[in-house]
Amino acid sequence: MSISLRDYTPRDEDAAIALWLRTWQAAYPHIDFAVRLPWWRDRWCAELVPVAEIVVAESVVAEADSTHNYVMIGFVTIDPLTFYLDQIVVAPEYWGLGVGEALIAEAKRRSPDGLDLDVNDDNERAIGFYSKQGFQVSGEGVNPISGKPIKRMSWRP
Repeated sequence: MSISLRDYTPRDEDAAIALWLRTWQAAYPHIDFAVRLPWWRDRWCAELVPVAEIVVAESVVAEADSTHNYVMIGFVTIDPLTFYLDQIVVAPEYWGLGVGEALIAEAKRRSPDGLDLDVNDDNERAIGFYSKQGFQVSGEGVNPISGKPIKRMSWRP
């Protein structure tokens, strides 16, 4: 599998939003994220895209006619002013294949003084992943949207 990283462009919007929906639905199948899609698109366009550095992970797919197609398989958003990593999304079929590690490594490169993120307290898979990437629990809180408990995790060089 070949993975490439590049900066987000406006033409990526629909693919990024569709990937967010598919990934969160896989992580929390009991929640209907499709009903949240208008809210997410608004948040993506108004809050994240204007301020965040967004890195897209792509996989190169060889076609039968020897051409190549690039498919978005993940992305990460980093606020360069606050060091906050708001989203890291990897297509479920690529979980455990190094895409998340590549995105975190790029986020660390772009934010060499550190990164902070919030993770749902019940998302043990994500907490384990972040811990393996050098993040440590640095606080606790409550998700302002869901009201569920979260952990603040931080990475410092």
